[in-house]
Amino acid sequence: MADYDLIILGGTVHDGLGSAPRLADVAVKDGVIAAIGTVTGTSKQTLDAHGLLVTPGFVDVHTHYDGQATWEQRLTPSSGHGVTSVVMGNCGVGFAPCKPAQRDLLVKVMEGVEDVPEVVMTEGLPWNWETFPEYLDALAARCFDVDVAAQLPHSALRVFVMGERAATQEPPTAQDLASMRQLTTQAIRAGALGVSTSRNLLHRTKAGALAPSLFSDEDELGALADGLKDAGRGVFQIIPAPMGDAVSEFALMRRLAERSGRPLSYTLIQMPTGDEAAWRQSLAALSDAARDGLQMRAQVAPRPVGMFYGLELSFHPFAYHPSYKAIKHLPLAQRVARMRDPAFRAQLLSEQAEDTNPVNLKTVKAFQYAFPWGQEVDYEPQPADRIDVRAKAAGRSVEDYAYDLLLADEGRAMFYQPGANYRDGNLNAVREMLGHPHTVVGLADGGAHYGMICDASFPTYYLVRWARDASVDQRIPLPQAIAALTSEPAALAGLADRGRLAVGYKADINLIDLDRLKLHVPTVAHDLPANGRRMRQLADGYVATILSGTVTYLQGEPTGATPGRLVRGSAHLSR
Repeated sequence: MADYDLIILGGTVHDGLGSAPRLADVAVKDGVIAAIGTVTGTSKQTLDAHGLLVTPGFVDVHTHYDGQATWEQRLTPSSGHGVTSVVMGNCGVGFAPCKPAQRDLLVKVMEGVEDVPEVVMTEGLPWNWETFPEYLDALAARCFDVDVAAQLPHSALRVFVMGERAATQEPPTAQDLASMRQLTTQAIRAGALGVSTSRNLLHRTKAGALAPSLFSDEDELGALADGLKDAGRGVFQIIPAPMGDAVSEFALMRRLAERSGRPLSYTLIQMPTGDEAAWRQSLAALSDAARDGLQMRAQVAPRPVGMFYGLELSFHPFAYHPSYKAIKHLPLAQRVARMRDPAFRAQLLSEQAEDTNPVNLKTVKAFQYAFPWGQEVDYEPQPADRIDVRAKAAGRSVEDYAYDLLLADEGRAMFYQPGANYRDGNLNAVREMLGHPHTVVGLADGGAHYGMICDASFPTYYLVRWARDASVDQRIPLPQAIAALTSEPAALAGLADRGRLAVGYKADINLIDLDRLKLHVPTVAHDLPANGRRMRQLADGYVATILSGTVTYLQGEPTGATPGRLVRGSAHLSR
């Protein structure tokens, strides 16, 4: 009988805590790390890690796999980028709790807020739950290529308690608030890692109706905080109003953290326009809160919070023009053929976008601020290459110029618009936010925005951009960068048994060829339920990814193993 299930030989081991790396072997037995150092003995499997980084598996605390986890076992794109644990149920949106009559509303909210097509959810969701504990039980019966953990989404909770009143301006009654508090406590005790909400007015259904959580005042948010306090566990995750006053938004979040007595995490971004001081004001308030003993963390994206445009994707400049809407159901090749017809072109260019959702209209108009992408990724494009600048230089209107760009590569051309975190053509604000002691890398949004965003690849980008290729004045030391992807998000979520390489901890491990680490340009696949479309972004350099001691990816390819399970908060190890 073998001494170990797996031995990883001779790698450069990073413990995930920011310590200096060391050359060592790592042995795994029964899903946990059994030894680190010079390992002798036999094993069922051996991996040669000479010349490779050996790191903990990455932990992603901001995903939306709430639906995908009910119909798929592979939680891509995240699992292809070294991620071994994901936390879903962010931004206040999800599918539980939910009564049968409320399913359509939650689907429409998810469709609008997270760009998951309605038909995909209609065909994919099994709806074998009503309460949140039942939803967790349904997930517990499944297996995945990563571990999954869930948060209680506020919009779903509000609809469950208030019914149709949840989507109107009608305030909750005292009984409504009491029910929300009790159900929050119930969800945490059943294993939810926390509760989430959103104050972002961009979060709407596809038709333009606000997400239910946006009708909430502080007393309702306080009921959620009270539910966490009653449970004595859990994290409050919140999307503050991005256009709101940074000082007052932080003050509200601070009151919620004080009221719950629990950790609180929130989204922090640099807006592309408006008050440049807002994010710094938020960081200053975060520092003050930490000095006062509050456990508050800001989730920061390591690259621009942007989106892609294209004829294969959810948005492009003509997506809501009447003539285009008449052909949008056609296969791509047929749409391209119609758009090459001079008469169709003239008609389309004479029209204006029409839609009931102002966010959709704003999004298509923002195409002018996008940049064409070729065969290499470029998340920091030069301002001179922006479409409106190039159109002006060519003496053409943005619409006329964009029309030809869209038809490149038989309609498969993609365009990237770096929105937040990209100002004056640089990522200086991102580096400053990442360097704050109370921020955590997040906002990957895996499982959402299938036709416009592919940020689940950010662990790869983060290591390449900030730890390997950054200039000396901006570089994040590699041990610190690995800690930012492992132990720090694990600690935020309360996942105390992972995120580090130490004896007795969960054997979630990456073997990485840092020199070869590279992101590819996203591609489009039609592999969701109902032949739904999504973006995928592959990477080179991941030699192996190991979950609970089992190899799930080898040389970038899935092995087919699915050792991932639901992680319940109540089952966390205490260390």
